[in-house]
Amino acid sequence: MKALVLSGGAGTRLRPFSYSMPKQLIPIANKPVLEHVLENVAALGVTEIGVIVGDWGDEIEEAIGDGFRFGCRITYIPQEKPLGLAHCVALARPFLGDDDFVMYLGDNMLPDGIQDIADEFAAHRPAAQVVVHKVPDPTAFGVAELDENGAVRRLVEKPKEPRSDLALIGVYFFTPAIHEAVDSIAPSARGELEITDAIQWLVSSGADVRASEYDGYWKDTGRVDDVLACNHKLLDDRAPGVFGDVDGSSELIGQVTVEVGARVVRSRIEGPAVIGAGSLVEDSQVGPYTAIGRRCTLRATRLADSIVMDDASISKVPGLHGSLIGRSAVIGPSEHEDSHHRLVVGDHTRIEVAA
Repeated sequence: MKALVLSGGAGTRLRPFSYSMPKQLIPIANKPVLEHVLENVAALGVTEIGVIVGDWGDEIEEAIGDGFRFGCRITYIPQEKPLGLAHCVALARPFLGDDDFVMYLGDNMLPDGIQDIADEFAAHRPAAQVVVHKVPDPTAFGVAELDENGAVRRLVEKPKEPRSDLALIGVYFFTPAIHEAVDSIAPSARGELEITDAIQWLVSSGADVRASEYDGYWKDTGRVDDVLACNHKLLDDRAPGVFGDVDGSSELIGQVTVEVGARVVRSRIEGPAVIGAGSLVEDSQVGPYTAIGRRCTLRATRLADSIVMDDASISKVPGLHGSLIGRSAVIGPSEHEDSHHRLVVGDHTRIEVAA
């Protein structure tokens, strides 16, 4: 079985970060989302992975490489425009050949793994097998309606009056039958080839299409709040360890990881938390559920429940909470004598300032 991982989306809900980096490289627990995805796929025993990339293809390839460290070989497949998930399958046809494959959205986090579902697909080999998850508001998702035997009867995209609470969560298993389905559908009203239309074509043609319910932790990391929530989950599950330097005036409480080359000086860190390689935390308090990236500097700062990306610098900030700080960002006191705030703010940025 091969894999097709989709990493070409624009990430509009993650602006302003997606203006300067692909959303799939947003770090969660100090590792890009896409790395978590590829590790999940490789855990299935897949050794051939195709990755669909868009405008950020060069940066994704530089960050991920050829797949050697995941125990697989990665083939990058460019998509000039985001024309739908089924269009990705059509683009990848030369790579996929006549092999079965798993298709996985590159911003989906399923840290509990999908091995049982993959085994189920291999044992029964339906034409298609979709992965679903119960959600409180099905109107925001594609929804699968099943018969009494678990076969897919109908797929409905964002139904106004849903008959099911089983949402499609962006993981699909296919046999080569999907290629005929993709060739047989037309673009939707939004001009895209929809994978739900292709799967519905299989259902209408009498093919065996099944659904497997995933009952583990799942997040679509398309929004800042979801990124931070997922960071909670992964930090909770991360084993602690001190591989850098912590001086005698500092205190580590709970699950704290200090990576190689990091230094903690006169500071208090309460886990779960991770301090990235080469970073300096000095005269600061780092609260639970915080991930500090590589080569960051924190001085005289208090923060919690936050993600600080590589090369950022924060100084003399008395309280940050629930924050996502971008790469090479600089946050600190004004150089002016007055008490005004000075901001350099990009498009779609949200800033909350205490009165």
